Amino acid sequence: MESRSTQVAGGGTPAVRSSATADDGRTRHRVTALLLEHGPQTATELAGRLGVSSTAVRRHLDALVAAGRVEERRSPGTPRGRGRPARLFHLTDVGRQAFPHAYDDLALTALRFVADSAGPDAVRAVAEAQLAGLERRCSTAVEQAAGTGTVDRAQVLAAALTAEGYAASASAISSGGQLCQHHCPVAHVAAEFPQLCEAETAVIGRLVGTHVQRLATIAHGDGVCTTHIPGPFRGGDGPVVAHTRGGNRSTPAHPVPGERAARPGPRTAPSTSTTPTKNRERTPA
Repeated sequence: MESRSTQVAGGGTPAVRSSATADDGRTRHRVTALLLEHGPQTATELAGRLGVSSTAVRRHLDALVAAGRVEERRSPGTPRGRGRPARLFHLTDVGRQAFPHAYDDLALTALRFVADSAGPDAVRAVAEAQLAGLERRCSTAVEQAAGTGTVDRAQVLAAALTAEGYAASASAISSGGQLCQHHCPVAHVAAEFPQLCEAETAVIGRLVGTHVQRLATIAHGDGVCTTHIPGPFRGGDGPVVAHTRGGNRSTPAHPVPGERAARPGPRTAPSTSTTPTKNRERTPA
């Protein structure tokens, strides 16, 4: 009986291909680690440190260059003459980001010093200054949505925030709009200094053109930073209905199920007078 094996296009089983991919990932991490530790190097130097052939290391370097983690430059001071000039491989900023950083610790130390020295208002000033650049960049995109509703501006803002690394989205709800940020670059710092969240909320309000309310934050343990944007909403396919406060309730077109009709006034004995009565007009309150 013919044995059946799970083959994939290009040959090899999924388990083998998965193992090869993992090996490639480990080797490329070693390549970037060597560039971080020893600085720019040639393919031959990397191959010697890794104990592999120059051809093999070049395959990994090509993949790292394509991913933007490594770049190739001509070695400075290479004498002109016959033969290929030496090419050095450098680690890029993107490649460095794959290694651990202590930015959060540095930011916390700096803000603690500011708070101890000048108080919470100084921390707020630092937060506002840090977000000023973000506000300028996002305002350029939001200005293109001028004249539209707040929810439309929120959707444009969400796209701009996504480009900044916030993974944001916006949607319309019955009471206006909702802006969600699925990533917070400063969550660990904001957990101790809520002034960062407050300054960010103020920026969102200015960009969408109305007062907004922060309902949840990643910094305080929520899964998503959620901001409520009050404004007009569209019910189904009907017209835009203004969102109003509880005191400005409109009379429903049909009785609300379960709601009792207004109580009639006290019963009075039927009048025996033959004088005709006039119907009084009822004016709205």
